[in-house]
Amino acid sequence: MATNTQDHSGDLSYLHTLRTIQETLRKETTLEESLNALLKTLALDMEYVRAFMVIMDPKTENLKLSLTYSPAQSDDVTYSPGRGIIGRVFDSGQSISVPRMSDDPEFLNKAFGRSPEELRKLGFICVPVINLRSDESEVIGALSVDVPLIPADDMAAHRDFLEVVAGIIAGHVAQLQEEMATQNHLLSQGLMAGGADTTPPKDFVAASKAMRLVLRQSTQVAPSRATALLRGESGTGKELLAEAIHQASPRADKPLIKLNCAALPSELIESELFGHQKGAFTGAFQTKRGLFEVADQGTLFLDEIGELSMDAQAKVLRAIQEKEIQRVGSEQTITVDVRLICATHQPLEELLEKGLFREDLYYRINVFPIFIPPLKERREDILPLAEHFLAEFTDEYGKEVKRISTPAIELLVMYHWPGNVRELKNCMERAVLLCEEQVIRTYHLPPTLQSAESSATGTNLSFGEAVAKFEQELLIDSLKKTGGNMLQSARDLRVSYRIVNYKVKKYNIDVKKYSQTKKKPKKKLEV
Repeated sequence: MATNTQDHSGDLSYLHTLRTIQETLRKETTLEESLNALLKTLALDMEYVRAFMVIMDPKTENLKLSLTYSPAQSDDVTYSPGRGIIGRVFDSGQSISVPRMSDDPEFLNKAFGRSPEELRKLGFICVPVINLRSDESEVIGALSVDVPLIPADDMAAHRDFLEVVAGIIAGHVAQLQEEMATQNHLLSQGLMAGGADTTPPKDFVAASKAMRLVLRQSTQVAPSRATALLRGESGTGKELLAEAIHQASPRADKPLIKLNCAALPSELIESELFGHQKGAFTGAFQTKRGLFEVADQGTLFLDEIGELSMDAQAKVLRAIQEKEIQRVGSEQTITVDVRLICATHQPLEELLEKGLFREDLYYRINVFPIFIPPLKERREDILPLAEHFLAEFTDEYGKEVKRISTPAIELLVMYHWPGNVRELKNCMERAVLLCEEQVIRTYHLPPTLQSAESSATGTNLSFGEAVAKFEQELLIDSLKKTGGNMLQSARDLRVSYRIVNYKVKKYNIDVKKYSQTKKKPKKKLEV
């Protein structure tokens, strides 16, 4: 330990430790891992007996013991601001040094299970971790160490050193505190393990955490009349989510009217949205109500709203603000009460910069944005979606397809799905139409999903290669079913054990991989 501030070797020790800390924080690891490594560096380099950090829990506003490096393990301890040494540091924002723990009556000697002997032989230093802002500073945690008994001057030097370290890590601690707040929020919303999930509406598959968050957000906005903006790539299910929001709203018994703004030319959009009077333009042989009128008291879903012309945007803005519209060719004002749900796959912010989208309309529709991630970013949803579509198309086409083979599942999960859920739905419809048995196999899937490594049923392969691939698929399917029991697989496939064993070696199949999927029941011992 550097015990003399006038000693150059002590100064070099401080500098070496600071450099190590900076390198640790620059590594691409999680915040918690980085801070844990930092505590270890402090304890080892500076010969501290213990190094630990407490961070304020944003939910309870208590100091929660989060990270420690110590040879001895301890139970979790919670400190309230103003209680004990750490509580006082948090409350005052000032560092505190205790030359000998046993001499301080306020010391919380239960923390870390310190023995009376340790309290007599150890000192204690605690410094605040302060998050500096432009107009104020906030104590978000405290950094503390147990030190051997040292002179007062050395104790002060270590306190100053720890204050520098606390300043370096303040930003990382603030980010970790933000993560704690996020986790608390997700727990309160039932989106973490053990939480109660929101029940998905009919035909809505939400197996992944990301989609459960989307579903939760939709249930939060549904009871209000706030405008929801659904954002995500084409084919992610924005229209289905709009239907779910409408069905969960007080307007569920009123009409849900849909319009794809990219499906009509700009000169017809205004007539479609706001209607027109007879004779308003060539071909207007009769008066027509617009979709805003048709959706009165209900919900209007405008898909691809980024495709609207500037003129149409101005009229949509007026309909939202004033709840009034005018038919094309008419000066009469019509009052409408419509809940608007918009969707787009375009980056509206870029359209704003280019002058292609009205800023005032953007802020009007962006009241409650919901981002739907692409399918490739939520692979947990792929298999449940595939099975959902399998059941849907099996009923529609009167087929008896019961399941998807293991190799086919692997293809589905590995594929990057540029067309998202819409592409997966089309893929399963094709597979059901092609399938003449009870199992969807790899050769039932579109060629775009298959590669030389994953499928041997391509048009450039020989008859023998295609047959070999089919053998391999049947064998893997059987091994999965029997839990890796090759003898039982031989019986099911009606071949000898020798042939199964030969094929397993030929195709380099890892039987142990499938034996883990089916555990044998434990035998009960009778006494």
